[in-house]
Amino acid sequence: MASAFGHALTAVALGSSFPKKMVGWKFWTLGMICSILPDADVISFHFGIAYESFWGHRGFSHSLLFALIVGVVISFLFFRRKAFTLEGLGYVLFFSLCTASHSILDALTNGGLGVAFFSPWDNTRYFFPWRPIAVSPIGIGDFFSEWGKSVLLSELIWIGIPGTIYIISNKVVKRIITKK
Repeated sequence: MASAFGHALTAVALGSSFPKKMVGWKFWTLGMICSILPDADVISFHFGIAYESFWGHRGFSHSLLFALIVGVVISFLFFRRKAFTLEGLGYVLFFSLCTASHSILDALTNGGLGVAFFSPWDNTRYFFPWRPIAVSPIGIGDFFSEWGKSVLLSELIWIGIPGTIYIISNKVVKRIITKK
């Protein structure tokens, strides 16, 4: 898995694409939570659930269906008044993308068993052919080690730099559009 830092930065980058009227502290906080949420499945290890099972790590909670469900539920719970508007659809899209981005980043890591993108219909675990991101340790203790440092460096290169370029590009495009 990528670290919580990489996932949260991805949510911020994605959020930079959305209109200013949608953006606020709740938008950013929920987007970052959605981007990290699929890793709540690591609790399954404490219950003896096998990594490769449906409920195991990178199983159903990393699927595209799960991302859509989270997007709909979060949007309805926190932006109920806008639920059946175009803006409400924008919230569903944002929170779904944030949640799905987690799985995409995990499929770009060099460790684990892959990601069950198409669960519950297909529980096959997938990786992308190119996997440049160093897999993050699951425990917090292991994160404060040489392994953790290598993960942060990897994420700086493969998530931080592209994410920052994306954010800056969105700001430039928005300025150009608003000046017309």
